[in-house]
Amino acid sequence: MFFKKYGDIIVGIFFMVLSVVLIVAAKQLPPSAVMEIGPDFMPLVIGVFTFVLAAILTVMSIKNFKKNAESIDPDSLPKCDYVRVLASIILVLIYVFILQPVGFIISTLLFLLLQMFVLSPDDERDAKHLVRLVIIDVIFTMIVFFLFRYGFKIILPAGIFTINI
Repeated sequence: MFFKKYGDIIVGIFFMVLSVVLIVAAKQLPPSAVMEIGPDFMPLVIGVFTFVLAAILTVMSIKNFKKNAESIDPDSLPKCDYVRVLASIILVLIYVFILQPVGFIISTLLFLLLQMFVLSPDDERDAKHLVRLVIIDVIFTMIVFFLFRYGFKIILPAGIFTINI
């Protein structure tokens, strides 16, 4: 009941705190001796981006809650799909553990495809939708790979296959 009513506000505050912890931890990383962009760059970008999005979520949720406080019926709120939440957590944990040994490209292709499939609505799980997910998966993975490899000059884990692209 409490989480249904204040869920977005709680999640927003949680991610603001988490992003502050990420920013503080990133600032403690040693500077790079090789290039101007150090190992703290991406965690800082992600931390700031997450903080801004979480702050927007919190502010919008508070405004929406104040505007609709009387008309909110907790029983009318959608139920949480715990199976999808649990599947997402399991997929993230598996991804974290296979990223180094298997490599970025293969593990990311598998993770993103499975994650998008888990989060897809039940009525959109057909062959046409699956083909669309595979196309998005491959394009996104390759963009991230080339952005890190050639844009940021960061080598991602090669894993079982050494790819010289």
